[in-house]
Amino acid sequence: MALANEKSVSDGKIWGLCKLPFWHSTSSSVAASSSSIASSSSSFRQHHNGISVDHHSNIHAPLKVSSVAKSLLPTRRKLSLDPQNKLYFPYEPGKQVKSAIRIKNITKNHVAFKFQTTGPKSCYMRPPGGVLAPDESLIATVFKFVEPPDNNEKQVGKKSRVKFKVMSLKVKDDVDYVPELFDERRDEVAVEQVLGVVFLDAERPCPALEKLNRQLAEAEAEVEARKRPPEDTGPKIVGEGLVIDEWKERRERYLARQQVDGVDSV
Repeated sequence: MALANEKSVSDGKIWGLCKLPFWHSTSSSVAASSSSIASSSSSFRQHHNGISVDHHSNIHAPLKVSSVAKSLLPTRRKLSLDPQNKLYFPYEPGKQVKSAIRIKNITKNHVAFKFQTTGPKSCYMRPPGGVLAPDESLIATVFKFVEPPDNNEKQVGKKSRVKFKVMSLKVKDDVDYVPELFDERRDEVAVEQVLGVVFLDAERPCPALEKLNRQLAEAEAEVEARKRPPEDTGPKIVGEGLVIDEWKERRERYLARQQVDGVDSV
């Protein structure tokens, strides 16, 4: 009986031990560990997704930067202007004065250019536009009427409100210039330069005035050269009179021979 009681007591202790919250704690710890693993894996997946998203964003980032960089880069010039950003006019109130600017194509393609002004009523350009071949240049003349000042104050050295704009457009070799060309291809037009107006004292020589006079003389010479008829480069008949005379002489000899043969036959 004692042994039976001891055995039952020991069995009860064993079952008591089984009834302790050991298994619950173990299962809860296992569940917690599994949940922590799941959360870590989910966080890993989120982190991984975040990395992948960042990776994709990094892939597209250089494209955005490059597009922004391209928009900020200055437009490559097609024309070289002399002077570069100003038009100099002699100051003569109440008269029409002239300025000049050399325009040169610095590309390997044909380039069309066009003038625009904020004062079309008092200014005009000759030529107002054209097409330049590679490395070709010309001197354009700009005419402006100088209005007398209200308070008789000289405007020498001061800037005028009138502005000029030079635009360029890449064209094909066989394209002729027409003003509508810049309207039809407006998206391809580039603004080369906006030119301001500076008045010079016509009675005081200065380097800018001397350069202006030289350019105006060259511009007039170019205009006169364009007015001359082109030289005839076709084939020329040399000694045309001699050819006709030789033909006449052969004809006369033939007729004389015919007359001699006729007399002999009679």
